[in-house]
Amino acid sequence: MSGAAAGDDGGAMLSCTGLRKRYGERVAVDGVCFSIGARECYGLLGPNGAGKTTTISMLCGLLVADEGEVWIDGHAGGTIEAKAAVGYVPQDLALYPDLSAVENLTFFGQLYGLAGAPLRARISETLELVGLADRGKDRVGTYSGGMKRRANMAAGLLHRPKVLVLDEPTVGVDPQSRNAILETVGALGIAVLYTTHYMEEAAKLCDRIGIIDDGRLVAEGTASALIRAHGGQDKVHLACDEADTAALAEACRTLGGVHDVHRVDGVLELTADHGPAVLPAVVAAAAASGVALRGVEVRSPNLEDVFLSLTGKELRD
Repeated sequence: MSGAAAGDDGGAMLSCTGLRKRYGERVAVDGVCFSIGARECYGLLGPNGAGKTTTISMLCGLLVADEGEVWIDGHAGGTIEAKAAVGYVPQDLALYPDLSAVENLTFFGQLYGLAGAPLRARISETLELVGLADRGKDRVGTYSGGMKRRANMAAGLLHRPKVLVLDEPTVGVDPQSRNAILETVGALGIAVLYTTHYMEEAAKLCDRIGIIDDGRLVAEGTASALIRAHGGQDKVHLACDEADTAALAEACRTLGGVHDVHRVDGVLELTADHGPAVLPAVVAAAAASGVALRGVEVRSPNLEDVFLSLTGKELRD
């Protein structure tokens, strides 16, 4: 988003330490700690039921933590000042479909204590920011799914929050609206807490990423650092005639830098320290064995691999 790091601009805009929440015998959030800098986009990723929603609810002051502390813009979590500094955009649409976007934002603006010319100016500014300036007078119920999501975001931005919490903002939207939402988030220049099931969004937008599983933050860092630490090794996929697979596998097992060779999904998969570096030797080994390669692909580890390694689950599980 900005290349900012936690602590830029005079310290963290949002921080939490030791957050815990229990429901009976079940511990939904267990000692979660992280911070977000004033211009930082922080991605919170986790499978369903990992504790993301409970964590967000405690950060926004919607749920009281059993243990731990939250600080937002220098104010204790749950106070009026802390709540006023947060813009929360939930996954479920929080708009009245029979009202226009302008009417919705007028209502929410009045709840924030805005009125008159300042409110009208703020509404115009916010609709422009989310790309709905020309549809502001239309009923929200007539909007596409992506437009509803953008209007939902406008409601969260109306009071110019210091921290914007976005919970799955691109679920079920068309590609054009998805790109518009991502561009808007990238241009905000404020602290953002972002949850998503789309790894490419997290990699593109987030300065740092925290991965939560079973209520605990199991890893945190930049996307590249997480991939280096937890992504595993490169995979090289080789396609050849089935009759040649055994000979090619035997030839590849003798190569330096190759640690595992096995057949998967109709191709031969090699695990290597650095896939591109072993390709010349792989091609030479195939030729020496009389094997004609029909396809070669190098697959480097990504955030999906990190997530699977740390949680044992796909992100959508």
